[in-house]
Amino acid sequence: MSYISLKNVSYQYPYSKQFALQDINLELKKGKFYGVIGQNGGGKTTLCNTIRGLIPHFYKGELSGEVLIDGTDVRNWNTGELSAKIGYVFQNPFTQISGIKETVFEEIAMGLENLGIEKNKIIESVISVSELLSISDLLEKNPNQLSGGQRQRVAFAAIIAMDAEMLVIDEPTSQLDPQGTEDVFAIIDKLKTSGKTIILVEHKVSLIARYCDQVIVMSDGKIALNGLAKAVLSDPRLEEFGATPPEVVHFGYAMQKAKKPLTEIPITVEEAVSLVEKRGKQS
Repeated sequence: MSYISLKNVSYQYPYSKQFALQDINLELKKGKFYGVIGQNGGGKTTLCNTIRGLIPHFYKGELSGEVLIDGTDVRNWNTGELSAKIGYVFQNPFTQISGIKETVFEEIAMGLENLGIEKNKIIESVISVSELLSISDLLEKNPNQLSGGQRQRVAFAAIIAMDAEMLVIDEPTSQLDPQGTEDVFAIIDKLKTSGKTIILVEHKVSLIARYCDQVIVMSDGKIALNGLAKAVLSDPRLEEFGATPPEVVHFGYAMQKAKKPLTEIPITVEEAVSLVEKRGKQS
């Protein structure tokens, strides 16, 4: 049974003449890592807002079709219950920091306090997640005075601390340097390994290729492609829908044109090295 099910879903923002989502049908299962890619304005963030329940509880507009979360239509969920069930890391960390807490510790703890978690467990959780994200040195700092990258980590920590079953993450590395990006993906992968369901919007497609089980390509408010990461990211139509394949995919097709084909099109550098070595042994 699917954990999230969208059936014939269309959505139009208030005062907009165009549909942001058009006839979306999607089944998401527990424990899987889904990557969402595609053109800017293609509907990626709107899809996340719908799955998270911000549509229709926060963004009104016109929503048609069914959005089922654990078998219950999103319209019938209490927003507090949804917050505990599905965590959401926004693209812009400046909008996710509450602005009302004086320390990072209090910022991370706020969601747990709202859930009525006892004090000792809150302290344990905040310390644990701050160590996981390597932000222990920030706990006494004012979150409103942090850099963009630091705020992103704090926003991430606040969501992880809630221990939601599913995480919807919208471009979490947008404010991070390459090392910070690798660190965040390693953390997301650990969360997936622990049984969390992850939905990730990310432009760094090489990392999508390395970590995601399945990839959804959004274009003009529709799902253009949807399937296993290997099949979608090596699909020759990918660029038609405004999505950039991993660089190594171009290498795979170049080998085909040079009449030196690999046994399959690689989507990661590690795959490409392995396939080239295999071809060398066979020739």
